[in-house]
Amino acid sequence: MKAAVVDAVGAGFTIAEVELAHPLGREVLIDVRASGLCHTDLTIATQDMGVFPMPVLCGHEVAGVVLEAGPQVTQFQAGDRVAACLVQSCGTCAVCLAGRPFQCPNGATLMRTASQAPRVSRGGEAVTQAFGLGGFAAQALIHENQLVQIPVEMPFPQAALLGCGVVTGAGAVLNAARVRPGDTVAIIGAGGVGLNAVTAASLAGAAQIIAVDIHDARLQKALRFGATDVINSATVNPVEAVRELLPGGVDRVFDFVGLNEVTARALEMLTVGGALYLIGVSGPDSQVTVNLVDAVLRQPRVVGVNTGSTNFKRDIPLYSRMYLDGRLELDALVSAEISLDQIESGYQKLADPEVSRVVITRF
Repeated sequence: MKAAVVDAVGAGFTIAEVELAHPLGREVLIDVRASGLCHTDLTIATQDMGVFPMPVLCGHEVAGVVLEAGPQVTQFQAGDRVAACLVQSCGTCAVCLAGRPFQCPNGATLMRTASQAPRVSRGGEAVTQAFGLGGFAAQALIHENQLVQIPVEMPFPQAALLGCGVVTGAGAVLNAARVRPGDTVAIIGAGGVGLNAVTAASLAGAAQIIAVDIHDARLQKALRFGATDVINSATVNPVEAVRELLPGGVDRVFDFVGLNEVTARALEMLTVGGALYLIGVSGPDSQVTVNLVDAVLRQPRVVGVNTGSTNFKRDIPLYSRMYLDGRLELDALVSAEISLDQIESGYQKLADPEVSRVVITRF
């Protein structure tokens, strides 16, 4: 089958013929119908993160139809429509049973062992399956713990976004921060993930939702998604602009950018006792510094958020229903649909502030 493989850091996405093994144990073979382009996959392809051995098959926003289920699969059968999530959790440890699969220490158990044939190979050589998914391909072989059934009415491009962009953005607000009615919120970065945070803050009843970005086009879209105020940080000092709106500072700030300077300014936006949630990471050297005097006097909290603190077996069905009920905007996130051999140009499209998300739908 065809897949877009990254052979080395900086080598780009190369269309190649790869082989998928037959499903073993609790593995499920998926006919991929949609696969979203996320910046995390581009980071893996262009920066030496030291996480996944090359060659690697990326693509972690996946939706499709079950073709075949392994002999021990209990949750799915052929014909089921499913979405995948990059969270790898065993489902049986104390952390998973406490409802925190995003913190599972045993995620590696979902992958095949070194003594078993690889799930994905090319000419006999193993191809690393990023996050256990590998959705930049016509088919994917995935452990059932990373899949969830979706309603038949759910369109595949929108469903694909649920497994990363939606659970990350909305989950940061609803799960990690537990934003309550009356809270004030600032969301830095109004791209595809940040817009989900804007929607979630609106659904949670936040009194004021300030979207901060450097592109007016994104800010205008944030208003349509529920922002009450917008700030273009390319033209004004965002801290001063936020303080004009809220002199006492903001209760919750969400950083979807992950640049050192941006994060430092995000800290300055907080009210006394406020919390900064770190979601975006621009590179392996990104960091945040907290002045100890300010830490004592202003008591800020800095919280790292992994995949929106999602319990995706619960969250994805919830977001699916909210979308079908017209309460969660996903259609406006799908800016373009492309073919598998257009990944490079697809990522170029994402540089356009008018574009929120690009999804592969032709394999």
